[in-house]
Amino acid sequence: MTDLSAFPVTARWPARHPERLQLYSWPTPNGVKVSIMLEETGLPYEAHGVNIGRDETWTPEFLSLNPNGKIPAILDPDGPGGRPLALFESGAILQYLAEKTGRFLPADPAARYETIQWVYFQMAGVGPMFGQLGYFHKFAGREIADKRPLERYRAESRRLLGVLDGRLEGRDWIMGDAYTIADIALLGWVRNLIGFYEAGDLVGYGDFTRVAAWLERGLARPAVQRGLTIPPRD
Repeated sequence: MTDLSAFPVTARWPARHPERLQLYSWPTPNGVKVSIMLEETGLPYEAHGVNIGRDETWTPEFLSLNPNGKIPAILDPDGPGGRPLALFESGAILQYLAEKTGRFLPADPAARYETIQWVYFQMAGVGPMFGQLGYFHKFAGREIADKRPLERYRAESRRLLGVLDGRLEGRDWIMGDAYTIADIALLGWVRNLIGFYEAGDLVGYGDFTRVAAWLERGLARPAVQRGLTIPPRD
């Protein structure tokens, strides 16, 4: 039987199935990237809810897995060379799982790097900007009298939507006919922007018809529907 006892995270979140990949996450736009990917690939895994509302990412056990204190993170008992691998950062996890399974990342080197650049586009641009817009539009940032921060993030979020909309001209998916980790990285964030953050009107989402059609296609995928709710909120 696989022994994961060397990893302190398993003391707080015990592995009932230690032979399976262990996912430590919460259903946020970053968290669902990995649950969607796992559902799409069909890899056996066990999901553990790490409640960010209760600051569980700042416990010593979770910090032993990700010293940056953010979900998601994974522990793969069957990592490279058959040795356990602990990994954090959602973009890195997507790339790892794509390479592990040989799915959702093109084999052609040029197309592979083109896909990865769009994952980085999400990591460096869409995630931070949409997240800040959500804070200043829906949460405590609304109380700040100076509205320049809100306008900055609104304008940048709209610009990023325009970049994505332009990329999708003549394409069903970011890489054309092939659904890839680039789509998986972005779907949850665009959904969150117009849903949970309630910022669709603020950014003029109706202007980005190609993004809207792409999001609808993505959300129609059964694996995406499942992944958006894993792990369940408690």
